[in-house]
Amino acid sequence: MSDRHNSTYNLTRWLFLRLIGLIYLLAFASLGVQVLGLIGSRGILPVADMLDAVSMMIGPEQYWYFPTLTWINCADSFLEFLCWGGAFAALLATLGLVSGPALAVCWLFYLSLVTVGGEFMSFQWDSLLLETGFLAMLFSPGQQVLAPPWRGPSSITRQSPPSKLVVWLVRLLLFRLMFMSGSCKLLSGDTSWRDLTAMAYHYWTQPLPTPVAWYAAQLPLWFQKLSTIGTFIVELGIPFLIFAPRRARIVGGCLLIGFQLTIAITGNYTYFNLLAIALCVVLFDDDFLQRIVPAFLRQQINDVTTVYRGATWRRVALAAIASLIVFAGVIELAESLLPIRAVRGLAAVVHGFVSPFHLVNGYGLFAVMTTSRPEIIVEGSRDGETWLAYEFPYKPGNLKRPFPWVAPYQPRLDWQMWFAALGTYRSNPWFVQFLHRLLEGSPDVLALLEKNPFPDSPPKFIRARVVNYYCSTWAERRTSGNWWRCEPQGEYFPAVTLSHL
Repeated sequence: MSDRHNSTYNLTRWLFLRLIGLIYLLAFASLGVQVLGLIGSRGILPVADMLDAVSMMIGPEQYWYFPTLTWINCADSFLEFLCWGGAFAALLATLGLVSGPALAVCWLFYLSLVTVGGEFMSFQWDSLLLETGFLAMLFSPGQQVLAPPWRGPSSITRQSPPSKLVVWLVRLLLFRLMFMSGSCKLLSGDTSWRDLTAMAYHYWTQPLPTPVAWYAAQLPLWFQKLSTIGTFIVELGIPFLIFAPRRARIVGGCLLIGFQLTIAITGNYTYFNLLAIALCVVLFDDDFLQRIVPAFLRQQINDVTTVYRGATWRRVALAAIASLIVFAGVIELAESLLPIRAVRGLAAVVHGFVSPFHLVNGYGLFAVMTTSRPEIIVEGSRDGETWLAYEFPYKPGNLKRPFPWVAPYQPRLDWQMWFAALGTYRSNPWFVQFLHRLLEGSPDVLALLEKNPFPDSPPKFIRARVVNYYCSTWAERRTSGNWWRCEPQGEYFPAVTLSHL
């Protein structure tokens, strides 16, 4: 596996673009079954209300700073069209059919949903998918002429060769993702990262742990400290192998993929781990991939015939876009590392230009490790005396319910309940809207829950309590069968009626 300077990336591009198509498909389908409850007309944060507020605050520049197709139509049917139309385009990209236009539709539709999704579409992987998806559009073939599929393996695909400039843009994105995720942990000043105890809390305090996480949480402290050191090595050291010669780069890619697989089996992070793995694919060239992928994928290299270098305007436009992305990426990286604000002058203009479109984003997961697990218990009552709890499908509630397998599906309300529990309802205005919809008996919002204790009509009163959850020990689980133990902490939101809200 000696270093080479003439690496090709035909199979690399083939695999990368189809992975991005698959991830888009998972993202759109996951959102499609929740979108009305989250941002529909009877949802928690209706899109129409947000657009009205933006119009009043910003004025004519609203279309630039809030780029979304919902300016044209924000009806429930259109939101569903964006989700399922995006899923259809993602399916085309996954199958390699009109991949360039299909990926463009995916990016535009997903951007439209992220822009108006508020807290429910504010996760780092939403931004990462948009940033990666934009690069995927640049990576897609400039021309593609497919012979009919019935002609079999002898069919020829004529297309422009993969751009090595885009290869490097994807690698730079992977570097920023990993390095910023590691550096933020040190720069935050969080004591659990600095004394190497962070992983002793992580497995059971993360938003949605998997069953494997329960067993990982039982491991001794010395192992958890070694895991914390390993996390720093992977996130702060291994990313530099991205720029190393071929052999070291491939080793680095394999280590990063292994790290993502480890995260995936201990935490439900929707499509994030698969997306990070897709970025790692671009660290490998055709020579390496041919040795590990099935024969039917290797045939894709033989089916590629490079017939032109691409139009001059395309190369010039690509160079200009690449310069903008690299410059904005350097700014984001500098801001995360320097104690003073790095954006000045022209840099601020560039930063403002790319931000609304999520072309370049800041990253940094778990900068401050949560060392406790408060959970919000929402309860309703008809008489103000007897209270019944609403049950969420995946977040902790029933002590005997096992840690769930959820990914690649993302229950976005369950996730936001985790964040809300770390603060107060005053810092989470959406939570008050959520209670309001429960008192109204909104069917779209109730569909997001596992159990509605008031199936016939909504309750008259509603309240929320805080309960601290802890991972049970081996002895506790053997005795009681409980995966969790809990301690009541007090009131999160006082008992109110619909007229109060």
